[in-house]
Parts: sequence; C-alpha cells; structure tokens
Amino acid sequence: MAEKVVIIGGGAAGMSAASRVKKLKPEWDVKVFEATEWVSHAPCGVPYVVEGISPMEKLMHYPPEFFIKKRGIDLHMNAEVVEVGQGYVRVRESDGEHTYEWDYLLFANGASPQVPAIEGCSLEGIFTADLPPDAATIREYMERNEIRNVVVIGTGYIAVEMAEAFAAQGKEVTLIGRSGRVLRKTFDREITDIVEETMRQHLNLRLEELTLEFEGNGRVEKVVTDAGEYKADLVIIATGIKPNTELARQLGVRIGETGAIWTNERMQTSVENVYAAGDVAETRHLITGRRVWVPLAPPGNKMGYVAGSNIARKEIHFPGVLGTSITKFMDLEIGKTGLTEAEAMKEGYDVKTAFIKARTRPHYYPGAREIWLKGIADKESGRLLGLQAVGAEILPRIDTFAVALQAGFTVRDLFFADLAYAPPFAPVWDPLVVLARVLRLKF
Repeated sequence: MAEKVVIIGGGAAGMSAASRVKKLKPEWDVKVFEATEWVSHAPCGVPYVVEGISPMEKLMHYPPEFFIKKRGIDLHMNAEVVEVGQGYVRVRESDGEHTYEWDYLLFANGASPQVPAIEGCSLEGIFTADLPPDAATIREYMERNEIRNVVVIGTGYIAVEMAEAFAAQGKEVTLIGRSGRVLRKTFDREITDIVEETMRQHLNLRLEELTLEFEGNGRVEKVVTDAGEYKADLVIIATGIKPNTELARQLGVRIGETGAIWTNERMQTSVENVYAAGDVAETRHLITGRRVWVPLAPPGNKMGYVAGSNIARKEIHFPGVLGTSITKFMDLEIGKTGLTEAEAMKEGYDVKTAFIKARTRPHYYPGAREIWLKGIADKESGRLLGLQAVGAEILPRIDTFAVALQAGFTVRDLFFADLAYAPPFAPVWDPLVVLARVLRLKF
C-alpha cells in the first residue's frame, strides 16, 4: 500500500528526507510544502551573496524541477502550512487553501530570526539575514540607495559574517552588541580576544551597548544605543534565531527543554508517525548526553536523511552532535568542536586546558601563518572534551579533533595520532600534536 508522506519545509532537512523516502519507496506519495520559492537552499551563503562574491542563484543546490521530474517529489512552492491536525494539513497556496492527508508527517520548517522590540523597526533599510530571499532584498536595496554606513546588531556567527560582508566592500561598519564579547556563547575569552582585535582593525566594535531606537524619515538614518548614536544607511539585525514550533504545538508534539521539538534517535517526535529534523529539532550532545539545539547545516542534512530512512521503514539512528562549526572574519578563521572550558565546567567536569600559538609550516618553508589552539580535557580520565581554534588553516585541525572526540580519544591518543607531514603542508610537530603535548604536561 502506498503511504502518504507530508513534509513541511523544503530546506536541507526537508528535501533530504523527501529524496530518501522516494529512493526507498518510489511508489509512495511524498508531498513537500515550502512557504518560499526556494528549496534545497544554502542560507549559510547569504553573507557571501551580500558581499558580492557569490551569485544569488547558486544558493539553491538543485532547482525545483530536479526534485519534481528526477525524484518524483510532489513539491509545492509558495505553499504555507497554516494548520496541522491528526492525519491532515491545511495549506494556503496561490489558488486558495487546500487540505491534504498524511500517514507520516515531518516537521522540517526550520527556525526564524529573533527580532528585539526596538522602536523604529518598521523603517526602510532594516533587515534580517536568515534565508536566500533576504540576500536578494539586501542587494536590491544597496543597488537602489547610496550605502556608506552600515550597522550590524548582534555578536553571533551571522553578525560577524554580515559585518565582514560590508566591511569587505569598503563600507563604514559599526557592530553593536549587548554582550561583553563577540561569539560569547560559543568561544572562550582567549579566542574572542583575538577575534575582537582583528575586527577592530576593520570596523567600529561597540560592546556592552543596548540598542534603543532606529531613527529616520521613512528609511533608517541613525541607530541610538544607551551609549551613543551611529549613522546608518542600512541595518542588519542578527540577534539570534528560534525554532519554528508553532505548527508542531498544534498537533500536541512535545517541545524539548531547549525550546525545539523533542526527537529520539530515529528523529521521531512524541506523536506516532510524526518526525522532526533540521533547525526545528533538538538532539543529543555526544559528550554530555544532554539535550541540545544546534541549528547547523551538516547535522540538519543528516537528520533529514535519518528521518526519511525511518519513515520509509529502513531503521537508522542519528547519534547526536558535537556542535562542530567554523566561520571567518576577513583572513581570520574561527572554529570549534565539542565543549568550551566554560561549558565543560558548567557540566561539572574537572578540566585541564592548554592554549598554544603555533605556525602552519616549518620556519624554513614560505607561507607559514599563525594559529592559536585551545584544548580542553577531563582531568580524571584524560578524555578530550573540546577544541577551539583561530588563525589560519584551522579546518583540518577542527575536523580531526571532532573525529577524535567522537571516537573517545584521550590526550595521549591525540599525541600519538599518526598525522601526515610534509613542509608545504604542516610542521613536523603538527599544532594539534603540540597542543596534546602541552596538555599532557598538566596531568
């Protein structure tokens, strides 16, 4: 018997799940409802479209026709799900509202920006940067208006990346943050000190300031904080996101302690035959075992794959996440995996840490650059808990450490890891091995 599958959301998780179901059960009826005209999109690319280094159309991995014609998915674009009930969804489409039945339902409707209640938010020239359409809107506004002064509100990943996008174009950028450090929630101070030093070379960094008001005559002209006023021809609000759980609540789906939809390892929710994946779903941290909400693209894609597999009755489990992430500001790369020192201590670990500065090549080979690493390990067992890195060529170190964390490596294991070496690529003592050596001295 052909089952009816309804997927809410056509982003990475939704289309990954839909494709997986059709692969395993080609005779099943799989419908995807996407509220925008974008599917299989890459929101992480928004800052780079705004910067002008990537064309807008490249943010869609596959066009809608690919999923419809090649994979047989019944894809509905510009289709907003307005009601979810047991066995049905009601959808607002261009030709009116329609009701569709489901035997299996997947929530893959992502997350939305959290916009603080600031007076003047309705002025022209104030944007969020969450989805590809935002990039198009911002670029169009820049082309229609003379933009010299840009203000970015926030201190997280998107704020840093959007600040870079404008600074790289020669704009006068002010970044305003309520907190005392940039990237405060994801990095320890040793790392953020280096990031802030670099940022101050390219923009006006204003921390511990509360944004009070946007002023202007029809369009934004000024941002007012509790410490000053800043000219603004364009404003980006990047103060965080929240999972879109409203539809799930209609169905009585359990919302987890993180505020996202609770799921088990099969991506099942608390309601039979109902699943959740991507930025709307919470999962488990691989080190602590605690429930976490980590809205990042790699786990979102895998969650969708796992959900689709299980819906199609091929059992597979999603083990959890480490929160592995990377970004950049100008030439400075910034990344982490696992727990920071602050997070580890909050979890009750007695930790040993090491913070080192190294170089990415031997002293005699040209092109060497600086890299800083901070490692965290459990004092009792020597088990690795986390790594933070800033500088150059950090990706292979972050990824190597992530695999080590997932494998349960100790400091000793990392020290004896058989890593590749040649002068054009790394010093004979790789920075990761040096970090492990320094950590070992503390045990």
